[in-house]
Amino acid sequence: MSNKAEKKLLQPVPKNRSVESLENHYHVEKMLADRLRNSNKEERKNILATMYSELFEKVPDHSRLTRRVSESETLAYNQSKFALIKRFLKKNSTFVEIGSGDCQFAYECAKFVSKVIAVEIIDQRPDSVESPDNFQLCIYSGEDVDIDSESVDLVFSDQLLEHLHVEDVEKHLSVQLRILKPDGLYLIRTPHAFTGPHDISKYFSDTPQGFHMREYTFLSIRDLAMQTGYRRVRCLLGVRGKFSVFVPFAYVALVESILSLLKPRSRRMVAKWVLPPLCVAIYK
Repeated sequence: MSNKAEKKLLQPVPKNRSVESLENHYHVEKMLADRLRNSNKEERKNILATMYSELFEKVPDHSRLTRRVSESETLAYNQSKFALIKRFLKKNSTFVEIGSGDCQFAYECAKFVSKVIAVEIIDQRPDSVESPDNFQLCIYSGEDVDIDSESVDLVFSDQLLEHLHVEDVEKHLSVQLRILKPDGLYLIRTPHAFTGPHDISKYFSDTPQGFHMREYTFLSIRDLAMQTGYRRVRCLLGVRGKFSVFVPFAYVALVESILSLLKPRSRRMVAKWVLPPLCVAIYK
């Protein structure tokens, strides 16, 4: 691998990969992502069902295939999520996690609430682990969910919004608005656009061109939420994986407005120091 080839990249080459493998990954993922971006609603269902398997087939050194996630890493990741939401979990509340994966995090949350509903497109639960009595799995097609209206106190999604087609985001928000109780809220954690892109594009581009359909700012999520019918949006910051605090929206709005004037690479460098990770609480 030549120094010249490495200089083409906007980020350092990760361990166990090469410039050539990153280029292959980028071109394959961009091709699949473009197919999704240019699809209509009916076409998206079929594309979403196969795009990851096609990616992994054509990119055999993808980190999801080669990286072994240790129990300690999984525990640390789940602790960071729990730190954000635990202040909102009540013994008599109903909690929904969208994009629950193997549901291990949802199982942990079940200890602190009356009922947990995990929403996923397929059942990924390990057979070796028994589900809690107050747990329910809701399989959905990526559109509406089979959950009663105004029955949920808290909805949470982590690293999900950026993967949704831009035409489907408002529908996604409206579904959560429907199932939330009048005083309920939806917590969203997603990569911040000003520190990205955060998909494979980060090595080659200043904008997301892979499976991140769009990366958001606090202000863009606020605008989408208000248009959908939510009444209030607040910024949330996890502190050292132990608890969460609210960040004044006026500060975030001012910082984002100033950073928007910078060129992407300068903005990215500054944003990492002055912007909190993007987590928002939107209230019904």
